[in-house]
Amino acid sequence: MKLSDFDFHLPEDLIATRPANPRSSARLLVAEGEAISDSHVFDLPNWLRPGDRLVLNDTRVIPARLSGRRHRDSAQGPVSAAIEATLLEPQADGSWTALIKPLKKVKPGEEIVFSDDLSAALDRVEDGQAYLQFNLSGEDFDAALEQAGAMPLPPYIAAKRPADEQDKTDYQTIWARNSGAVAAPTASLHFDDALMAALAERGVEFSHVTLHVGAGTFLPVKVEDVTTHKMHAEWGRVSQQAADEIRATKAAGGRVIPVGTTALRLIESAARSGQIAPWEGETDIFIYPGFQFHVTDALMTNFHLPKSTLLMLVSALMGQERMRSVYTHAIEQKYRFFSYGDSSLLIP
Repeated sequence: MKLSDFDFHLPEDLIATRPANPRSSARLLVAEGEAISDSHVFDLPNWLRPGDRLVLNDTRVIPARLSGRRHRDSAQGPVSAAIEATLLEPQADGSWTALIKPLKKVKPGEEIVFSDDLSAALDRVEDGQAYLQFNLSGEDFDAALEQAGAMPLPPYIAAKRPADEQDKTDYQTIWARNSGAVAAPTASLHFDDALMAALAERGVEFSHVTLHVGAGTFLPVKVEDVTTHKMHAEWGRVSQQAADEIRATKAAGGRVIPVGTTALRLIESAARSGQIAPWEGETDIFIYPGFQFHVTDALMTNFHLPKSTLLMLVSALMGQERMRSVYTHAIEQKYRFFSYGDSSLLIP
């Protein structure tokens, strides 16, 4: 399996920089059996059956992108320089790992001021990542970050426009509750209250799991033999309740349908024994063609980047040739791609 097997040409104008409004008005490509249908997300209840279960990732995206300044006394007097930081994840010692630009300009012990309330000192640098010790912790830190931080939009959106206040709503699911992600579970961004009510009325059931999506989700695959790629690790949890609900759905003949690749990777991590069980920890599961699925019956997901691990995942579920035809159709029909783009329902 070569990296080039997962490449395709995407016209630049199909990369979405804002979501559909309202959320559920986004388009929905439904690939079921050999058929491909063009629909909308608000039609999702028509494609699902009573007793189907949607698995939803309830992680909450933190406003992890910070702009600050470092201050230093030099031979020429006080100097100040702009610093950009993207928080990655909290550490056991209270520090945060972060990506800093320009990293070489900051020295250990040096303070970076992000706002009147929020500042951090560089503790150390390891493997290109900075470890920052902030002046605040707990709820005080959360409140100051909410004020000072911006949403960590994916690189392909950030290259076209800066994050703004609207993204604090747009780049968050309506059921987000456990803070810790630095990227959104984007398939879930299409859901609004009206759609949730319509799905419930249809007899569709819901389970919540938590996977804190990391910045590694955007890392390119750099090896030509994809089987040698090393996945980044992300923290997740499947509760006893969620595991019980998923098992009950399977036993009753309903379909388990994760919303998004993050929910899928988590429930499959929790089911490597063959049956889903409560699970908590770091997962670096890498799903590519040949993978054996134990719980997933179908998947709702957005359209992914060429040569990405997520394109490999959907190819594992549907087959490489099938996904090639799905993406060819999506491009011909001008579906909008990536995090703020349209969605698909993939039913093997």
